[in-house]
Amino acid sequence: MSILMPILIGLIAVTLISLIPEPHRRTVNAVIVAGAGAAYLSGGALGYAEFVLPIVMTYVAYRGLTSYAWIGVGWLLHTVWDVIHHLKGAPILPFAEHSSFGCAICDPVIALWCFAGGPSVIGWIRARFSRRPATPAPSGRETTPGPETTSAGPSGTEATSAGPSAAG
Repeated sequence: MSILMPILIGLIAVTLISLIPEPHRRTVNAVIVAGAGAAYLSGGALGYAEFVLPIVMTYVAYRGLTSYAWIGVGWLLHTVWDVIHHLKGAPILPFAEHSSFGCAICDPVIALWCFAGGPSVIGWIRARFSRRPATPAPSGRETTPGPETTSAGPSGTEATSAGPSAAG
């Protein structure tokens, strides 16, 4: 249960974030990952080293404004910070002993979604379940690929044209 719940939370987070239309989805993700970089500041378990992640995450979030890959990197960096805090016994939520452990499992789920380009989860589910199998053309009929025309060229031979786009 301690592993399944963080995965479920990650999937729920990705689904909810994917409801935001592009290009705003990536911008919101960059802001969220920047905020995640400051999540451990109040604990101070690592002393002045706590300032390293927010500084690095600010740069990563800035790059994430134009790249989902950078946002994914930010979530993986946060995962490393989660593991360090879990091993040190300084969880992200002081009242929840294993919260950093859960966060270290949840964050890679979000990172994987970011590395996939931050697609719409609902759109993917709709496309996945609404596909109908392709039906073959009824036998005895020929299907034509498109509106082709034939005409005699200047040399008297036939030329085939697929319309205005064929000329370039």
